[in-house]
Amino acid sequence: MLNKAADGPAPAKGNNMEVEISVEAEKKRLNSWVALTVVVLSVLMGLGKLKDDNIVQARQLLKADAADAWSEYQAKKIKLHLTEAGMRQAELLALANPASAAALKPQQEQLRHELARYKVESEALRGKAEAKEGAIEPLNARHDLFDISDAGLSIAVACAAVAALSANLLPLFASWGFGALGILFWLAGFAGWNLRIEWLIGLLG
Repeated sequence: MLNKAADGPAPAKGNNMEVEISVEAEKKRLNSWVALTVVVLSVLMGLGKLKDDNIVQARQLLKADAADAWSEYQAKKIKLHLTEAGMRQAELLALANPASAAALKPQQEQLRHELARYKVESEALRGKAEAKEGAIEPLNARHDLFDISDAGLSIAVACAAVAALSANLLPLFASWGFGALGILFWLAGFAGWNLRIEWLIGLLG
């Protein structure tokens, strides 16, 4: 009887130890998933940040080049208008004084040559400026994609931290969901995919 009474509590202690070991194993497994998630998301955020910074720098250079091209275009247009005014003045002088028409012909020829040159150069500068401005729009779109990606990945990292602190799988699942969203826009930013996200940009802008 004593032996039976003494042997009775032993299985309960064994079960408690097994439960504790199982709980610890689950926590370790959860922490491993959290650590892996945070590492992957952090690496993606770092790479996305580098790429986004390069895009921002390229966009700033394009804006500066476009502004310079428009300034040159305006200068050429001013020269063109001044040359046109000089041409009209020379024609009026020739009409007012026919005797001086022959003397004014070389000046008129030079003005015509300058007019043709300024027209060609101004159109070339206009095309250059418009091309620079057109190249800015795709960079703006990619910058927006990386902004949304960074937001999604940041939320995912925060959810992973909550999962580690609470030892709960639900925040980890939420982290994976936001992480998947962030990775989608991350890939779109690198590949230059044309995702229709104007509504989201308008909402967050």
